[in-house]
Amino acid sequence: MTTEHTPAGDPEEATSTAPTPAEGTSGGATDVETGAAQGAEAVSAAEADAGDAESGVQAVEAGAEAPSPAEGAAAPSEAEAELAAQRVERERIARRKAERQGPVQSGGKLSGEAAELLAAVRAVESGERAVAPAVVEPAPAPRRSAPEPVRRPEPVPAVAAPDTETVGAVRAVLGEGGAPEALAPQVAAVLGDGAEATLRADPWQLLRVAGVRPEQADGFARALLGAECRPDDERRGRALTVWLLEQAAVAGHTALDLTALTEALAKRAVPDPDEAVQSALAEADALVFQDALEEPGAQPAAAETDAEEVPVRVLAGLERYALAEESLADALARLVTSVPKETEEPWEAAVAALSRGAADLARQVAGHGLVLHTGGEAARAEPAALLGAARAAGLRAFAVCHTPDGARRFAAHLGEEPGGAVGTVAGLLSGASGPGRDAEGALDLDLLIVLDAPQLDVEAAAMLAESLPDGARLVLSGDPAVLWSAGPGRVFADLLAVPACPQVASRVPDPGPLGELVSGIGVGELIQVEAPGKEVVIVPVRDAGEAVHRTVQLVADSVPRAFGVPPEETVVITPGHGGAAGTRALNTVLKERLNPGPGRFGGFDPGDRIVHSPAPGRTVPGRVVRADAEGLHLECAGAPVVVPRELVESRVKHGWALTAHQAVGGRWPAAVVVLPGDAAEVLTRPWVYTAFGRAERHLSVVHGVEQALPRTVAESVAKPRTTRLRTLLRVQLPPVG
Repeated sequence: MTTEHTPAGDPEEATSTAPTPAEGTSGGATDVETGAAQGAEAVSAAEADAGDAESGVQAVEAGAEAPSPAEGAAAPSEAEAELAAQRVERERIARRKAERQGPVQSGGKLSGEAAELLAAVRAVESGERAVAPAVVEPAPAPRRSAPEPVRRPEPVPAVAAPDTETVGAVRAVLGEGGAPEALAPQVAAVLGDGAEATLRADPWQLLRVAGVRPEQADGFARALLGAECRPDDERRGRALTVWLLEQAAVAGHTALDLTALTEALAKRAVPDPDEAVQSALAEADALVFQDALEEPGAQPAAAETDAEEVPVRVLAGLERYALAEESLADALARLVTSVPKETEEPWEAAVAALSRGAADLARQVAGHGLVLHTGGEAARAEPAALLGAARAAGLRAFAVCHTPDGARRFAAHLGEEPGGAVGTVAGLLSGASGPGRDAEGALDLDLLIVLDAPQLDVEAAAMLAESLPDGARLVLSGDPAVLWSAGPGRVFADLLAVPACPQVASRVPDPGPLGELVSGIGVGELIQVEAPGKEVVIVPVRDAGEAVHRTVQLVADSVPRAFGVPPEETVVITPGHGGAAGTRALNTVLKERLNPGPGRFGGFDPGDRIVHSPAPGRTVPGRVVRADAEGLHLECAGAPVVVPRELVESRVKHGWALTAHQAVGGRWPAAVVVLPGDAAEVLTRPWVYTAFGRAERHLSVVHGVEQALPRTVAESVAKPRTTRLRTLLRVQLPPVG
């Protein structure tokens, strides 16, 4: 028996009642969608809204969910505050764009399609059509001599739900067009006031709602427009351009090569892809960039000369992510240039209190505004020692992790509970934890240590960096071999690739057979390790059905009996949500075995293990406590959470079995990694490294991929992401001597 993995989030399952495609449109996958599927693990937490979190569709679906009136009635939760903070950040970078004086005139040496596109954009800017200017990056320029003023995030406003009248009007037009009326709250939240009129004027605006596919928007448009619905409609081409860029962002890209974008549009039956892109630019739905190509060993040029052409690439992207990347580069440059040249006395005391690797890290932090620290789980002891020494020296220091479990483990190095000096990224950004802010809105800190740095997406990284005051130190620490962030960008990897700040590599290895196994995977070797205590067990299986059977047997019987680890402390990790051995199937059988019940509240019963997805890219494990008229009561990371009834289906899933991206940042006493035979095509070295590294004491591998596993470890590295951060940093930051 073979299984069917659905890396695109099972969109047809999630929206089976959606209208059919319009005639003449294409339902085939584009290159962009393929890239999103290859980044399958990218947004597993958002599976709550549309299925497979590792695909290119589902993360956006989680983010489009509007808060319910029930949520808005109470004080904003950490999740609401975080989402509101993200909206404030997007508004801030939009204002920053509006403050620009105009585009930089460059690209004169381009030819062909790129030159034609840029010429069209400039024609629009000249007044032929109204448009916000396209952003074109110049050749690298000399670094400015002084940092720009700090731009502080504004206070988080209250989160308002769409009003009932607007939702009702939208529900009516959705019904008229044959679309699911249940989408009405999301449509109203995304399109805002006048959502009904917006949909009637441009039915393809439905594509802005998370989880809606082009063929479904085509069917909706056909129902509303009748014979006027055509594949060459300018509104359709513009909406598809934005949708493809959104899918690219979900797959991790902050921008997309112009050629790839136009090819993807052609595969979607857009007759004139160039015109579709130009229309999106004219409406300020997208931006175009010209970046200098990186050549190995080449030094950034101060300016382009007539005698020497600088090779460039032309990219298109969404303003939200493009400007977040620019904001991040600006903030990092400010931090680097604002640190005093002479070491201050408290930092000297902190360095003196440490030894070995921690002292090396402290010396670099004392003299630099930005420091990168790499290492595995055991290497966390070094930033923990730095945090303790800095606090003992009177410095204001705080550390954040990707997950509450990570914060708990890191706080254990300090001998204390999370909260005092350790929190989560989400908690710090939302104001739920941390030192608070000063009168100017900056975090009241001298040192911020960010653990799990590979999980930082570009927006969260920009918000953190811009929140730090001049003279503060920022340490980004993490394991570069794990899976990248769920959101767009590859911040930590891009910074490691630019020699613009000190990099401290820990020499502290992860101990034992598990540490040896995972370390080998990190360098591309699947080695045989001596495991006298059965720390690593391989369980071969023939098919997916046997894989499910053996997994349940391991969790419920074998692991508790042999190692004393109860089922609630064992995590099951599998590559996808769909298929016969995906999280849905495994969670169904594990619930039946470990906590059977009628599932009277949306399929849940008290005692069920769950994962709660309060925001895109975030997954918090927990358990069900009870259900009542308020909603489903959960306990997540030791804190009570109430999910309103109408949001349970989209935000809560059973959590005995997870994907690797849902599990990243956490560790369990025992892990069972399930590799059914058809998983071979979606496995990568970072996925295997991340999944195997979640176990503290015991790892069982339900192995059905045969020789594909060592081949994956040796050859299948992380899928590339298109980002601009390295180019921006090379312009702003000189190499470290």
